[in-house]
Amino acid sequence: MTAITAWPIDVVAPPRLGRSFRWLLASTIVNNAGDGVAVSAGPLLVASQTREPFLVSLALLMEYLPVLLFGVIGGVAADRFDRRRMVVGMNLARSFVLAVLVATVVTGAVNIALILATLFVLGTSETFADSASSTLVPSLVAREDLGIANARMQGAFVVLNQLVGPPIGAFLFVVGMAVPFAANAAAFALGAVLVSRVVTSTRAASGEGKGVRSEIAEGFRWLLAHPPMRTLALTILTFNVTFGAAWSVLVLYAGERLGMNAVGFGLLTTAVAVGGVVGTVAYGSLERRFALGNIMRVGLLIETGTHLSLALTTSPAVALATMVVFGAHASVWATTSTVVRQRAVPDELMGRVGGVYRVAIIGGLVIGTPIGGLLASTFGITAPFWFGFFGSALLVAILWRQFLHIAHDDAQPAGAEA
Repeated sequence: MTAITAWPIDVVAPPRLGRSFRWLLASTIVNNAGDGVAVSAGPLLVASQTREPFLVSLALLMEYLPVLLFGVIGGVAADRFDRRRMVVGMNLARSFVLAVLVATVVTGAVNIALILATLFVLGTSETFADSASSTLVPSLVAREDLGIANARMQGAFVVLNQLVGPPIGAFLFVVGMAVPFAANAAAFALGAVLVSRVVTSTRAASGEGKGVRSEIAEGFRWLLAHPPMRTLALTILTFNVTFGAAWSVLVLYAGERLGMNAVGFGLLTTAVAVGGVVGTVAYGSLERRFALGNIMRVGLLIETGTHLSLALTTSPAVALATMVVFGAHASVWATTSTVVRQRAVPDELMGRVGGVYRVAIIGGLVIGTPIGGLLASTFGITAPFWFGFFGSALLVAILWRQFLHIAHDDAQPAGAEA
């Protein structure tokens, strides 16, 4: 009976990954469950206070801005301080901020200015929490297990943040405006307790006698001098420009091009999450059979093909199938790029280099989003997808050979220079 009861846990987090990784994964699951609820409840709360498009758009900006402002600084903090305690502190801070928001909703004191300020503070706390939590996995599992460990972390995000959480959040918002945010606050508090059980090896903090600017410069110098990691950062930035351009008009594309209503648009995003689950489940098998560089190469081709398929089709069924494939690619790509980075970057620079990658992701989206809107307004709703296709195809041609070097990183020790 005991073996049967333990079996699902062993499948999700094999015993070889260790007890501390299980605590970290449990914290990630709880946090993503809370965040997933807020994914739909947050915009609903904003819409309940204002219908002014500019103010509504500021809500999205409040999510992007903290990463751009504090992404690299959060990485410095993760390299300087105890990473586990940093995650605990940021989770507790988010729980407190959400509790204050709940109080204002219950008392009727909530307003759009307060919501926007709350979103900015939450985004800032998340930036620092992610800077620290993303560096914990390499210190908890063996190098050869980084793939499966990161796949499980990615799976928690896809299933709970993108697939299960949002519809639950919308339902809870209907039950009571404050309910989903109270659930989110409780999730962060529990997540803090769970991650506090993680045991990491003692490490010397970096930055003694150095200023923040000096530490940031050190991280950038390492990245610029490391061709494989420099290529990966450039790839992430540029592909997020093309992605941001296409996805910025997805809701309009669904209606105008595919003839889908609001439910249909929801199915498109659900299809991405379903594909993400498939990619997460298949990752271990893919990693055993193929080199990481080749997995990433195929991923770039899939993303390029996604833009072409959506630019050409008028069929909802084809679009949904395309989204499932894209979702599988996105999950596999996110896991692979994280593993490549964790195997190549020295531990003392993990936070700062990771911060640069987070800025590249959001920076690419910020650049690409207005490009997509402008192209759609000028040339029609499929123009952003054609831009995504030709831009991605050009990038694949330029970067294709460089990914041979990414594969070579698999065999390098973590602190090796390229």
